[in-house]
Amino acid sequence: MQEKWNDKHIVFFDGECGVCNFWVQWILERDKNDQFMFASLQSEFGQKFLSERGLETKQFNTMYLWKPDSYYLIKSRAVLKIADLLGGIYKLSAVGKLLPAFLSDKIYDKISENRMKLSAQKCFLPDQHQKKKFIEV
Repeated sequence: MQEKWNDKHIVFFDGECGVCNFWVQWILERDKNDQFMFASLQSEFGQKFLSERGLETKQFNTMYLWKPDSYYLIKSRAVLKIADLLGGIYKLSAVGKLLPAFLSDKIYDKISENRMKLSAQKCFLPDQHQKKKFIEV
């Protein structure tokens, strides 16, 4: 199974958050080069990822981007890397790297704190092609 996603970037997200589900759908629609796969932090796969790295396994307010056998990024750095990988106009987000991580993460944390208020809880239903991009659907 791992061979299926070993060369992908895996986005870990809160599977119960409407804002997070919106952004997953947003990435899916723009992932023209089939670079991303997705897993909720609540899934067995997500929990294993977190626990193997000594990360919080009960709070799901942080997005992670993992490139197996390479790196993982959190919060604002994960968001900026996703935009960079999507390419095109989204590469302009690289200007965000000019901010120190602690500052851009403060902005990320403020949005994260209010994410449940920002979006109604919506159940995202991926199409057949998109389902293949999820680990443990």
